[in-house]
Amino acid sequence: MILGIESSCDDSSVALLSIDGLKLIHHKKISQDAEHSAWGGVVPELAARLHTKALPALLDEIRPFFTKIKAIAVTNEPGLSVSLIGGVSMAKTLSMSLKVPIIGVNHLIGHIYSLFLQSEISLPLGVLLVSGGHTMILSIDESKNVEILASTGDDSFGESFDKVAKMLGLGYPGGSVVAQMALDCKSKDRFKFPVPLKGDERLEYSFSGLKNAVRVTIQRLKDSGKLNQNDISDICYGFENAACEHIMDKLSRVFKERNFKKFGVVGGASANLNLRARLDEICKKYECELLLAPLEFCADNAAMIARAGRERYINNDLSNYKDIKMSPRTTSLLL
Repeated sequence: MILGIESSCDDSSVALLSIDGLKLIHHKKISQDAEHSAWGGVVPELAARLHTKALPALLDEIRPFFTKIKAIAVTNEPGLSVSLIGGVSMAKTLSMSLKVPIIGVNHLIGHIYSLFLQSEISLPLGVLLVSGGHTMILSIDESKNVEILASTGDDSFGESFDKVAKMLGLGYPGGSVVAQMALDCKSKDRFKFPVPLKGDERLEYSFSGLKNAVRVTIQRLKDSGKLNQNDISDICYGFENAACEHIMDKLSRVFKERNFKKFGVVGGASANLNLRARLDEICKKYECELLLAPLEFCADNAAMIARAGRERYINNDLSNYKDIKMSPRTTSLLL
């Protein structure tokens, strides 16, 4: 089996995946949400300390399987350097002690494989990746070549939800709480926030202007002493609607130009039900099959890292522990 290790940000996770049957033998994740919530976002130094405690505990649970591990797949880019080092250090130590090869996995590639946790990958494929750190539209051909069609110039889709939640005092992470508050909206036409880059020919994303428009509205209501629960729900609805509309505005251009037969959405923010419903509509319009990762595997997790590692293993794309480098940014996108 393949051992997967993930520690790119604030989740410590370990998984075991069978090489032949793609059966998930073991998967466990320890989230740091509660510890970071008080700060309204991830504190790198705190994340590093928590990984140091969580990763050995997770590893201890799978000791009986050590003799069956054929390779170790670990997230080595992109991510917080102080978080990546925890998983990579553990992977290197295990690689030496168990005398098995190591596979460095870009966790964006891991997200793509979250669509195929228990099946072989099906290509060609279009992908929307929406997470706390990234917003991208990708095209992957039959030879596994990855082309970036669009990305964000500032905040990501998921990050903008976290920042709006922080401005409203809703805690961290913000994606699920903002979406939940939006469901309680009483006046859907009350806040019409601008859809970023609407009518702009650039095929890219930008959420900073939308975030600022929300900030101005919140401050105006606070200054008037009228920011109540209904206001918060209406703001969340208006923001979520504009953010999803922005995603679909650019994506509709891509669908007109690309004849996708399969299109997947991945990343932690892909759990947003508003966005999923809109993607379902556009895929039906263009007679394209929509692929969705299981909700429990949308966010960063070791199962998707093990799955990506398994693909590299069967293609004999392996490394020595000395060759694995870490990077806070993406250096390559290779399936």
